[in-house]
Amino acid sequence: MTLDRVKKGQSVKILSISDGLMRIQAIRFGFAEGAVINCEEVIPAGPIVIRRCGQQVALGRQMAGKINVAIN
Repeated sequence: MTLDRVKKGQSVKILSISDGLMRIQAIRFGFAEGAVINCEEVIPAGPIVIRRCGQQVALGRQMAGKINVAIN
């Protein structure tokens, strides 16, 4: 499952990030493979807001579609 399919309130673990550049950007924000993140908000046809360690980040759906996750 990819991050763009996650529902509000779900906690997921990042399994892999398919795009190399996206992986580098995610690591800068503290979201690497193995990290557990919470979905704070899903804006219809808009970004997905995730939280980890008190930090909130909004990801576009295209970017979220490149992040493989598993429900935690």
